[in-house]
Amino acid sequence: MSEASPHAQNSPLLEVKNLSTSFRTEHGVVHAVDDVSFVLDRGKTLGVVGESGSGKTVLARSIMGLLPKRNVIRGGHVLYEGEDVISYNEKQMSKVWGAEMAMVFQDPMTSLNPVMKIGKQITESLRHHLGVDKDEANATATALLRQVGIPEPERRLSEYPHQLSGGMRQRVTIAIALACGPKILFADEPTTALDVTVQAQILDLLDDLQRDRHMAMILVSHDLGVVASRTDEIMVMYGGKVVEQASTSELFRNVRMPYTEALLRSIPRIEDPSHTRLEAIPGRPPNLLSPPPGCNFAPRCRYVQERCLVEEPPLESENGHVWRCWYPVGTDSNREALARNVAAGVPVGIPAPGPMSSVGDR
Repeated sequence: MSEASPHAQNSPLLEVKNLSTSFRTEHGVVHAVDDVSFVLDRGKTLGVVGESGSGKTVLARSIMGLLPKRNVIRGGHVLYEGEDVISYNEKQMSKVWGAEMAMVFQDPMTSLNPVMKIGKQITESLRHHLGVDKDEANATATALLRQVGIPEPERRLSEYPHQLSGGMRQRVTIAIALACGPKILFADEPTTALDVTVQAQILDLLDDLQRDRHMAMILVSHDLGVVASRTDEIMVMYGGKVVEQASTSELFRNVRMPYTEALLRSIPRIEDPSHTRLEAIPGRPPNLLSPPPGCNFAPRCRYVQERCLVEEPPLESENGHVWRCWYPVGTDSNREALARNVAAGVPVGIPAPGPMSSVGDR
């Protein structure tokens, strides 16, 4: 698969069509990813944004085939260079992992093997996919550590993960992910476990590496501020569904989905006075075991109307910008809905009934 055909070179690098993933649990079926479609071209970055439980991580793992072997229901298509990999077994996918697609996970301490030296963890994939000898693998590992900004890379090869700081461990996971030159990098909340001072360094590093290697990247985050200047396109997820998607510039210029607007309103602003209270989204995400009728976001939406509670909105599209809402932000119908709610004193932020799903965004 490493050498794409001329047809594949002219097609999108990754095309996801109607992808759905559900989990069977003792309480019922959890619909974690529901009918998601998108296209990712070579060298481009897609930001996938949403709260915990929105299905972002399950989406990334579904595309890569990194799901439990039991009690999983997966449907749709994942076309990588024109070839549908969703039906691949583990042996077939092992040729894709690392060499074609790779992932940087949220917490480097849990994604690294605590009893294996750093050098061994990097060279393992090099020797498996590229067939290089031990000396060449060690030299490549040293070069990778140097490339991701780790000082004294030769010495670090013989150290264990617990001997490194959180930021250095995340740099190691990036080195492992890039070792075999994948064409797509999934960065799943890559700065969640890091200090604020280190987060920007890691994100800048990913930007530089992507540009140097001409990789495509899917950047998963709960923070629209993180993806604002680092992506070509943004896909917003809520309750396992795509609720808005557009080019990054278009989305920030012309927000349509109330959930996207609520995420933007919750971002701290430098111009706000000190100790300004952050604006949180009221309520909580829907129970994916038993989603509410109508729009999933309705119980938390400031514009909610009777129709929203009983009828699920379809995805609307205009010039490549898609959204899922009966009363899109910025329209007359939206302003009228808000005015009616204010006049009637309608409360928002009522928690959805039932317990939250334990599968959520894992």
